[in-house]
Amino acid sequence: MEVSAKTLIDQRPISQLQYATIIICFLMNMLDGMDVLVISYAAPAIAKNWGIGPEAMGVVFSSGLFGMTFGALFLAPYADLIGRKTMILISAAIMGISIYLTSFSTGILPLIVFRFISGLGIGSMLASTAALAAEYTPNKSRDFWVSFVISGYPVGAVLSGLVAARIIPISGWQTMFQIAGVTTFLALPLIQFSLTESLDFYLKSHPARALDKANNILGKMGHSLIDALPHKPAKGNGIPIKSLLDNEYKIPTIQLWTALFLSFATLYFLTSWIPKLATNAGLPIELAIYAGTIFNVGAFFGITAQGYLSSRFGLKRTIGLFLIMTGVVMAAFQLFMGSSTLLLVFALLGFGIQGGFVGLYAVAARMYPTEFRTTGVGWSIGIGRLGGIIGPAVGGVLIGMGLSMVTNFLIYAVPTIFAGIMTMYISSKKIS
Repeated sequence: MEVSAKTLIDQRPISQLQYATIIICFLMNMLDGMDVLVISYAAPAIAKNWGIGPEAMGVVFSSGLFGMTFGALFLAPYADLIGRKTMILISAAIMGISIYLTSFSTGILPLIVFRFISGLGIGSMLASTAALAAEYTPNKSRDFWVSFVISGYPVGAVLSGLVAARIIPISGWQTMFQIAGVTTFLALPLIQFSLTESLDFYLKSHPARALDKANNILGKMGHSLIDALPHKPAKGNGIPIKSLLDNEYKIPTIQLWTALFLSFATLYFLTSWIPKLATNAGLPIELAIYAGTIFNVGAFFGITAQGYLSSRFGLKRTIGLFLIMTGVVMAAFQLFMGSSTLLLVFALLGFGIQGGFVGLYAVAARMYPTEFRTTGVGWSIGIGRLGGIIGPAVGGVLIGMGLSMVTNFLIYAVPTIFAGIMTMYISSKKIS
């Protein structure tokens, strides 16, 4: 009888090896959060030092987002050929080197280039860690653990923001990029010597010495060793992108991409405009500075709560309700204008929108098989990132037309609620 990694992992309690994999993936996403947000924290100092306007910095922000999109779409899928661990290692190296070198930028062009390159690593890192976490966790708690791993992103964003607030005024923005680059680069030994490759990858992809490596993992997890690898599924050459739109995966893939595109559009609209939203809504500038941090604190609790609730009440239903709730709060934003509870509202928005869209990563990790799981997760993230590029830009146009922040919130409530409804109707039989 052929052995299945999924069956083996469901048979026993989570082992130390699995917990170690989860923790390392969580830490890698903390680095992701730090490396994404470091440019936002440094932007005011860069603009002041170089005498450049917001339009130029907007190009820098966009280059990072384009890099993340390309990384998720075109780099992450190679994890299905070379392994999740190898791709995580490559992603961390790209991030660490490019972010450190960013500190030597003396003009806008190298800054744009380095942000694009670091975005490649960031985009592929997120997809690879989500896939690896899904493959090392039991079926009944998988949604929680995938969401927990991705919750490292807002944790890294918050912690790096606290560090940046101390470092940049004293030592300059260059020092913050050097710290972020070195910290990321130091993760390479941790990945190489402590992270375990996917058991599913060895059993189904049959790389060199796959049987010995699979048995080594099985022994550490307390399972009996196997005499031979399962039959290798037949598949074509290259990255299996076309499989995402073949046969049973076509309709659920389009539904998932639509929900992620709309969720990302709203998320990046909020994160791009929150400081201005806060001041326009009546908060003093001192409190407005903390609005983004409060948003990310809410995100961490939203992501972990969503993971827990999904394991109890179903993934699609929980995510759908999170997104719909967020849309309702956005539509009712005018009720909180000038209120002392406004910071709590920003926390609630972070709770709902980030808890919801991260849950869609868990949907992707469940929906696709090991043979093209990282490709599926990567392309889902990449399509979502396109929404992340368009969302803030459309918001800027609407604001430029003279529409109020309350009206913008009302407009963006519509795609958020639609994303929630779309999620509830994703037609994959593998997701409850």
